Amino acid sequence: MKAMKGTLFAIKRYAIHDGPNIRTTVFFKGCPLACIWCHNPEGLKPQVEVVTDPSRCIGCGACVEACSVQALSLSATGIARDAARCTLGMECVQICPALAHESTGWETDVPSLMIELLKDRPFFEQSGGGVTFSGGEPLQQPDFLLELLKACGKENIHRAVDTCGHAPTDILLEIAEHTDLFLFDLKHMDNDAHQRVTGKPNKQILQNIVALAEKGTALKIRFPLIPGINTDETNIRATGAFISALSGIDEIDLLPYQGAAKSKYTRLGMKNPGCDIEPPDSEEKKRIVALLSEYGLTTHFGG
Repeated sequence: MKAMKGTLFAIKRYAIHDGPNIRTTVFFKGCPLACIWCHNPEGLKPQVEVVTDPSRCIGCGACVEACSVQALSLSATGIARDAARCTLGMECVQICPALAHESTGWETDVPSLMIELLKDRPFFEQSGGGVTFSGGEPLQQPDFLLELLKACGKENIHRAVDTCGHAPTDILLEIAEHTDLFLFDLKHMDNDAHQRVTGKPNKQILQNIVALAEKGTALKIRFPLIPGINTDETNIRATGAFISALSGIDEIDLLPYQGAAKSKYTRLGMKNPGCDIEPPDSEEKKRIVALLSEYGLTTHFGG
C-alpha cells in the first residue's frame, strides 16, 4: 500500500508558545482563510512552490543549466521563471550557491515524519510537552492529520491541534477523538466583519467551538489582538459573552499582533494586506483584559 502523504512548510522544535510545555510544532500547508494579518503567508497555498529572490542572484546560471524542463532563463535583468513550464523539480533550489531559490514546503509521509518527531521524545517526557499540528490549517489535510494523531497516540505523545476551526463539524469531531488539546483561534464575532478580514464567514467556526465544548474536549480559545480589526469594545464584549457561555471554558489566551511576518511577504513576492497594522500598546491590552474580566474570564498573553 502506498504511504499517505501530506504537505508541510516547517517543523519548529523547542516551541513553548504552541501548547503546554516544550513541544515540536508541525506546520501544514493550505488554509481556508486569508486573514489580512496572517503571520505564516507561506502556509496559505496548499501546494509546494518555489520562490526566487532576485536580490540574491549572482548571475552564475547554474540553476538555468540544472533545470530539466528549461523553466528558467537568465538575462541582464536577472533570473526569470516560466511558471507554466516549472514542474517543481527543485533542481534550482538544490544547486543555487547563493540560495536565491527557495521551496515553500515539501511532501512527506507519516512514517518519515514520525522518525523526526520521535527524536524529540526526551524533551516531551522531561517537560510534559508533545507535538502540535498547526499551519496553515491542519484540518485542510484531515486524513493525513488523523493518521499522524493516531501514530503519536501509539507512542503516548501528547497531541495538540492548532486550528482556525473552518472545517466540517463531522471531520472536526473525528479528529477530536484522537486529540488531547485544541488550540482554537477565534478571530471575530461579527459574521460580516469576519468575512471581510478573513475571506470566510464565521458561522461554521462558532458552531464548531460549541460542538467541541459540548463534547467536553480539552479546548483553549485563543484571540489575536489586531488593532483596528477586532479590538473594539463591541467585539470584545461579544467575544467575552460567547466564551463565558461555553461549558467548561473560563480562560482565553490573547495573542497581540507583532508584525514580524512583514519581511516574509517581501521574500515571497506577496502583497501584504496588513502592512499598516501596528501592534497593540499596553493601554489597549489593559482595556481588553478589563473588559473580558467582566465576563469572568481569566486572560493569558501568548499560548
